[in-house]
Amino acid sequence: MTKQQASDVSSSVRAAFDFSVDKFPLAGPDGMTTPWYGLFRSDTSEVVGTGSVTSRYVPHQTDDVCALVDAAAEAFDGEVDCKTYFRNGHYVAIAPTKEQRLSVYGTADNVFPRIMVRAGYDGQAFHASMGYWRDLCSNLYIMRKVSGTTVSIRHTSGLRSKMDDLIQTFQLLKQSWGTLGDLILTLQNREVSMVSFLDQVYGQPAPDASQTAVTIHKNRTEAIFQRLYRERVLTGRPDMGSDFKVSAWEAFNAVQGYVQHDARTKAGFKSDFARILKAGSDASVLKAENLVMALTA
Repeated sequence: MTKQQASDVSSSVRAAFDFSVDKFPLAGPDGMTTPWYGLFRSDTSEVVGTGSVTSRYVPHQTDDVCALVDAAAEAFDGEVDCKTYFRNGHYVAIAPTKEQRLSVYGTADNVFPRIMVRAGYDGQAFHASMGYWRDLCSNLYIMRKVSGTTVSIRHTSGLRSKMDDLIQTFQLLKQSWGTLGDLILTLQNREVSMVSFLDQVYGQPAPDASQTAVTIHKNRTEAIFQRLYRERVLTGRPDMGSDFKVSAWEAFNAVQGYVQHDARTKAGFKSDFARILKAGSDASVLKAENLVMALTA
């Protein structure tokens, strides 16, 4: 991830996505014509998307993604970091300058805004979401339950011609950083029992559970606690004591961090960006988010 001026953002994104996604008709047996089309990458001929499309479907292209990134960069005063990923669609993580830092606990537990742009080929609108990057543990997460932190952008032809509207959309999204920051500070001030929290997220093995299931549960619990202990030492937090009381902020990040960094994952999901996306949709992470959000109600 490299720091770039606004004028350089498009070129770096364009270089990362140096291919088009093209629509071709799909044939049945013996060349039989069908009303369906498939999407394919121009550079690798790989299939894109999760199914066929109709003749009316117009796939978006790299220039549309560049328009979104340029608008986000303008909303954040031009100087950003950018990281890209492609999997059945374009993903771009945009980081404003470090001046946007929020100190959560002392000087060692900080978070920074991250804009995640998703332009998929599933027929849905483009999405841009405000999330946080916690440098202590390299966690990146988009909290789904925070109002105003996600905007939808309808894919129409000539997105770049609508740049003023796009910039305004991202400026509204920028304002949600304050809302997200207030929530994070609230979670830091809410206390939970880590043992009880993990029981609510993962439960306990059933009495008749296999030894494999028991071992998996034990190893996961130990890995989460090791992550929690390590982060508490690095941030200078006091010993949690025999009752294992921690802030809701720490509890959530221990679970999310475990899934993002430590949990086993399938081949094809091992890159840093892929693990971020996978953790963002993980059932246990979403359950942990619901639990901590309930504390703020």
